[in-house]
Amino acid sequence: MIWNIVFDMGQVLIYFRPDSFLNRYEISDEEKQLLKREVFGSMEWPLLDWGALTDEQALERMKPRIPASLHEIAGNLVRMWDRPIEPVQGMADLIRDLKEAGYGIYLLSNASFRHPDYWGRIPGSEYFDGLVISAFEHMVKPNPDIYRCLLDRYDLRPEECVFIDDMPTNVAGAYVAGMDGIVFRGVEELRNELEKRGVNPGNASECCGK
Repeated sequence: MIWNIVFDMGQVLIYFRPDSFLNRYEISDEEKQLLKREVFGSMEWPLLDWGALTDEQALERMKPRIPASLHEIAGNLVRMWDRPIEPVQGMADLIRDLKEAGYGIYLLSNASFRHPDYWGRIPGSEYFDGLVISAFEHMVKPNPDIYRCLLDRYDLRPEECVFIDDMPTNVAGAYVAGMDGIVFRGVEELRNELEKRGVNPGNASECCGK
């Protein structure tokens, strides 16, 4: 029986769209492509999720590959991509329904040290019972150890958890750690997949053990 729902963040709770971030600036298409490659497509970007670099360290490594005229924008892309937050519509409502039904709600996300700066602005974040962020653990999904970190920290049984992520490889990591998993393809499909597993956010009395 599933008692706990574990969510990824990017492309599940909020959209992470580099092209959208770049379109906020009045620069040429060539400059946008350069920034997309040297910021979001750089080696430094995943190192932020690993907790191997701070924002400032990453920027200092990026700058030699970026014209000085674009340094300010590069800094904004690293430090302020979350302004504004772009929520995935319907997810905050689903999370609220699950919480009100008595399910445990958790976050497991590959994210940088900046995560605490914007987490409170993500709709539905107030309903979470706990979270594990990759940068603070110095390991990333799909390493099974980061799923086990969540399970151990919050004393959860893997067979009582389902993990939701937009990337199949990350869902596969959850399976290796003993959890069920769902590849996220939209809110309504997610509701249907949860119902197939006996998760009923509309009926608190049926959430066993809570």
